[in-house]
Amino acid sequence: MTSNATVAGVDQERRPLIGVTLDAEQPGGYSNYPWYALRTNYAEAIAAAGGLPVALPHLDRFADAYLDRLDGLVVTGGAFDIDPALYGDDHRHAAVSLKESRTAAELAFVRGALARDMPVLGICGGQQLLAVAVGGTLVQHIPDSVPDAIEHEQPNPRHQAGHLVTIAPGTLLHGVTTATRMEVNSSHHQAVRDPGAFAVVNARAPDGVIEGIEDRRFRFCLGVQWHPEFLIDQADRRIFAAFVAACR
Repeated sequence: MTSNATVAGVDQERRPLIGVTLDAEQPGGYSNYPWYALRTNYAEAIAAAGGLPVALPHLDRFADAYLDRLDGLVVTGGAFDIDPALYGDDHRHAAVSLKESRTAAELAFVRGALARDMPVLGICGGQQLLAVAVGGTLVQHIPDSVPDAIEHEQPNPRHQAGHLVTIAPGTLLHGVTTATRMEVNSSHHQAVRDPGAFAVVNARAPDGVIEGIEDRRFRFCLGVQWHPEFLIDQADRRIFAAFVAACR
């Protein structure tokens, strides 16, 4: 008779190992020393889709060693921005706040993953970093750059929808979600300005702000500006399901 432990072990072995990038905070609150952070719903959404999530510390010197063991990479969001110098801007908006060690590590992970043609899913700030990694640029502060912009830092809770996005037909995102519109949450003051020479825009907000990108040079390279781990729209589950399936 097979024990529950054996069954659980087999189940775990069959799950693709998904690296999930962490946020980082300075001393205060949780600890008197620097600490990492990750909302539980990232891991829960990946696990529900059939993946086995593991957290990735900001050790860029070990990126290759981690990637050698991983089947996929999720780059998460956070309350910080990417240094404009990394995408060729010679000025920094006053609203920009950096976490340079995190960005260095995430760039190392993303570039290494794409070099291996490993599936990558970028979420919110993770989409912005993915865009920079493939040669794109960013809007540093939406209110100062987009006329008649909607509220992209929604006043209502993040587990509720903030606005609609329209999905471009024929894109990976369209194929994954089988949707032309989605209700999404919104928690960002920056956005992709230009996805670069090879990536394409797959979703936009009503004000034209880019809400999704993808690069079809790779097996699965997808970024979304919202947080699908909150599972607000039924299509959010399909994003995670397609990503984990690509990692098998």
